[in-house]
Amino acid sequence: MTSNPAPPAHAVRPLAADEEAVVRSLPLLIYALPRAIDGAMTQEQNMSATEYLALMHLSEAPDRRLRMGDLSSACEMSLSGTTRIVHRLEKDGYIRRVRCDHDGRSYHAALTESGFARLEQAWPSNLAAVRRHFLDHLTDIDLKTFAAALRKVAT
Repeated sequence: MTSNPAPPAHAVRPLAADEEAVVRSLPLLIYALPRAIDGAMTQEQNMSATEYLALMHLSEAPDRRLRMGDLSSACEMSLSGTTRIVHRLEKDGYIRRVRCDHDGRSYHAALTESGFARLEQAWPSNLAAVRRHFLDHLTDIDLKTFAAALRKVAT
């Protein structure tokens, strides 16, 4: 295994103070924001943020159903983690698993009417938490440019 040689010292430019502040703040955001939203959702709705996301993604999908792997990708979770979430939501009657028509080995997660109603009930709490813990702190930032930059970094 070969490693890439380090760039020459003259090619490495130190971070400016504002660049370093952003770089150091990012791990804090990645850790703290999901926990804050999850805490608010759990306290106010007795529903985790991940459960909310699963219901949300299903509500936006054609026929309100997704293959388990696609739901896993949409929620940015492992397939086993998604299976656990779907199982919990299925026990509550919010999701049902349906065998895939094209592939008898695969399943879809399908949002039930009860699940859609639960999503609508939880939506104001999620929105308030997202605003309180994130968007309200970005009042002087061009959000369109910020969103484009985040997408660029993510891809």
